[in-house]
Amino acid sequence: MKTIINTTNAPAPIGPYSQSVAANGFLFVSGQIALNPATGELVTGDVEAEARQVMANLQAILTEAGIDFSSVVKTTIFLKDMNDFARVNEVYGSYFTSNFPARETVQVAALPKNVNVEISVIAIKG
Repeated sequence: MKTIINTTNAPAPIGPYSQSVAANGFLFVSGQIALNPATGELVTGDVEAEARQVMANLQAILTEAGIDFSSVVKTTIFLKDMNDFARVNEVYGSYFTSNFPARETVQVAALPKNVNVEISVIAIKG
């Protein structure tokens, strides 16, 4: 059995997918980009600002599911440019303070809406 979990505090999906799906004690959160849910506009300026909005979107979805970043067991970070790794990592690290999740970071050729960073997470929901 699976349960779809969505919130208006994170951007609405821009395709045929859900913000997150709870199944078998886990929460699978779709990749988030730097869309401001209040305005529908992309956060631009620098990669740190994008990363902060991405993390805020993830946090809103986790909150809607009744959990927080301490429940996250796996993350995937997609970067348009691996040279942004340290700056994104600094923002990302401010949301995880101990018992860090497993993670991979990959550089990709392009991301939706030409953003610089996208992050997805898997969390324990139990």
